Amino acid sequence: MPQNNTGAPQKSRVVGNVIKGCLGNLIEWFDWFVYASFSIYFAASFFPAGNLTAQLLSTATVFAVGFLMRPLGGWILGMYADRYGRRSALALSVLLMSGGSLIIALTPSFASIGIVAPILLVVARLLQGLSVGGEFGSSATYLSEIATPGKRGFYSSFQYASIILGQLAALLVMIVLQQLLSTDQMSAWGWRVPFIIGAVAGLGVMILRRGMDESEHYLIEKAGRGSGANGSKPGGSLRDLLQYPRQLLAVFGLALGGTVAFYVYSTYMQKYMVNTSGIRKEDASIISFIALLIFMFLQPVAGALSDRYGRRKVMLFFSIGGTLATVPLMTLLSHTSNVFAASGLMMAGLIFVTGYTALSAIVKAEMFPTKVRALGVGLPHAIVAALFGGTAEPLALALKQAGNEPVFFWYVTGCIALTLVAAVMVKDPAKSSQLEADLQRSESPADTREPVRA
Repeated sequence: MPQNNTGAPQKSRVVGNVIKGCLGNLIEWFDWFVYASFSIYFAASFFPAGNLTAQLLSTATVFAVGFLMRPLGGWILGMYADRYGRRSALALSVLLMSGGSLIIALTPSFASIGIVAPILLVVARLLQGLSVGGEFGSSATYLSEIATPGKRGFYSSFQYASIILGQLAALLVMIVLQQLLSTDQMSAWGWRVPFIIGAVAGLGVMILRRGMDESEHYLIEKAGRGSGANGSKPGGSLRDLLQYPRQLLAVFGLALGGTVAFYVYSTYMQKYMVNTSGIRKEDASIISFIALLIFMFLQPVAGALSDRYGRRKVMLFFSIGGTLATVPLMTLLSHTSNVFAASGLMMAGLIFVTGYTALSAIVKAEMFPTKVRALGVGLPHAIVAALFGGTAEPLALALKQAGNEPVFFWYVTGCIALTLVAAVMVKDPAKSSQLEADLQRSESPADTREPVRA
């Protein structure tokens, strides 16, 4: 990457690479969230007739099945990114996502082809799950490495900003289609439009990502392999990763509550307002759009605060606030159909979640050395997402159907409380950043310091 006379990356190059990385991230997560946003319309197309909760439960289960592929994606694409470059891994991940969207867009309904329809839906979601599993680790690693030292929290926070923007784009397409089409038209064919948009846009983004600058950290690591400075074998293997057990446990703990809270307050909340609060679908879409728009702009603010005051304090804001506020917020929301009250309650939850999402990339990337960073960030996060993030929505719907919906509120609270324990026990990653240590070591070959531990 071009540098100025101080040796620091040129700001314009940093900004340009962050934008390219985030545009790709945006399209991938647009495709991912289109499924969640439009499931209230296409549930009947892929599954036999039944009540709304049963059909939503079926589509939510398939949504969770897609999460099962995320650990495999985190492993394969994480290893690929550590061995062959962040840029190549990011281009591959968006291609996989685009293919999954195309399958969903073109699959006939259950009434036309029977059981083949949900089977193809599952195949498409597995493919997209593989993509997202690899995308998170590669994207978090790339943005953290490409960022300017001292502003890594700020720049890496745009990962979740682009994730949210992808969700906003999905909601915006939904709102526009809701205004242009009738409910019958939306259920019949309108829901296919965003999947087609995502498939086509993904191909363009793949080309765009191939033009990004490669990470300086990766290039130094690759050069070190060739010179023998870091050993002749490439990193990215599970054996290499298991040399950092404390970091792995830290990532598991920090990701647990944040992942569950993110999917509850951003993805499931729209269905919760329709199915529990009794708010109209159209109103729920607008409430979600406004709340998520504000949520997106909060990401760089929280990221910058972490650069100034430390990652740990911002994480504690999320984990303490989320532990105390989740049950009251969800309970109040279940008893209101007022759109303004619902919007405020959703926003309150998202403000707390910002303390996790803005730092999700950087706190994990700072714990691992370059040779296993993408794998170290992506694999444990993907496992947590599969076990807890993907199952949050079907668990919520299953408990509602069983008449025990409040139990879910306490489940979310318990997950966030475990993250609180991790945030208290883990040292502030910014104060012992492996990102900075790797660069310093590359400038001082004789440096024999041990890798920074969590």
